[in-house]
Amino acid sequence: MNAIARAIDALNEGFGRLIAPLLAVITLIVIYDIAMRFFIGRPSDWAFDVTKMLFGAHFMLMAAYGLRHHAHVEVDVIKRLLSRRKRALIDILGYLIFFIPFIWMLLTYGWNFFERSFSRSETTYGMIAIPVYPVKGVIVVAAVLILLQAIAIVIRAVRELNQEEPA
Repeated sequence: MNAIARAIDALNEGFGRLIAPLLAVITLIVIYDIAMRFFIGRPSDWAFDVTKMLFGAHFMLMAAYGLRHHAHVEVDVIKRLLSRRKRALIDILGYLIFFIPFIWMLLTYGWNFFERSFSRSETTYGMIAIPVYPVKGVIVVAAVLILLQAIAIVIRAVRELNQEEPA
């Protein structure tokens, strides 16, 4: 089980490091668009839509990486006062009761959202029709990565629960 948790961590670590530089691409596109406005007096027809889509994809795809590194908001005022085993039990219950069902819904509805967009060849409404379904497919990929990371966290919490309390 420990090997599964480490493999999930490695997957999300690698994926996060692969996706992180996307912010530099978004920045370059925004700078390009600003330069077009300044020098030509007219923004590009595609930059706003592309940056919006790339930022959404970046945000979604970095969520599992953020969960892996505990970069999310967690109110642990009371949890911090508990023993390791009780914290592990709260983690297990929290993930199983709240988190995993939510991600499962995100996965299910995200797939329907993507499938409908793909079947209709949905595009943006701007002057340049950019396909939208790849970005909607990111919802599904992100949900799978987040679900996997939640499974890794639950595996670690179960291991912590099974360990002996120090004397």
